[in-house]
Amino acid sequence: MKLQGKIAVVTGSTNGIGFEVAKVLGSQGATIALNGIDHDRGNQRTEELKALGINATYFGFDVTNEELVTKNIQAIGEAHGKIDILVNNAGGLGGRSRFEVMTTEFYRNVMALNLDSVFFASRAAIPFLKKGTDPTIINFTSNAGWNAGGPGAGIYGTSKAGVHAITRALAKDLAEYGIRVNAVSPGTIDTDFHKQIKSTKPEVFKSWANNIMLGRLGQPQDVATVVAFLASAEAGFITAETIQIGGGQALGI
Repeated sequence: MKLQGKIAVVTGSTNGIGFEVAKVLGSQGATIALNGIDHDRGNQRTEELKALGINATYFGFDVTNEELVTKNIQAIGEAHGKIDILVNNAGGLGGRSRFEVMTTEFYRNVMALNLDSVFFASRAAIPFLKKGTDPTIINFTSNAGWNAGGPGAGIYGTSKAGVHAITRALAKDLAEYGIRVNAVSPGTIDTDFHKQIKSTKPEVFKSWANNIMLGRLGQPQDVATVVAFLASAEAGFITAETIQIGGGQALGI
């Protein structure tokens, strides 16, 4: 298997795209460190992976908590003697607020969830990535990083633009150690991220496919397979790139 013997840390991986990434990486031989803040779900997801023959362990910590991120990433690295793959998937909209009424607390919470988390996890993992084989970091940005997000999502877009920039900055900083750093930018993916609008305005949710060149919404598998490619030796000459996974959505039709 392509990732046999690899140690992979996937943040925010107890649901949605993150869990699918963990599943695909694990199916290719990687040992998975799952992460989340819902411990019951984390333990359940770990058992689901184990039932598929995947070696997985759950680490429950909040990615916005610098101390906990550092402690847990170090524990993973020390337990295995290395980390080969870090997937900074954790993130979210965090709610909506227009700038005029946006509180500093809201601003900081969204930035912490989407950008600080990438910094904390990457910084803690670097010493162990240096000991890895074909080591790599894969971050998650968004179309909002380019179009600044919809109404009330401006700070989300700002945070994701930061992820795009820190991806390139990390790639520059770590190239001398052979550590590749890339990002993926999913378009509209059919996950619980859109649960509210899917349940309250299903016709609106379904209409989103009309703005996608390939005529359908994405599935978590569409993203996970690209992440697995970026984590493999086959992508060994790719770094500092952000790959759009949106069926052409970023271009508009």
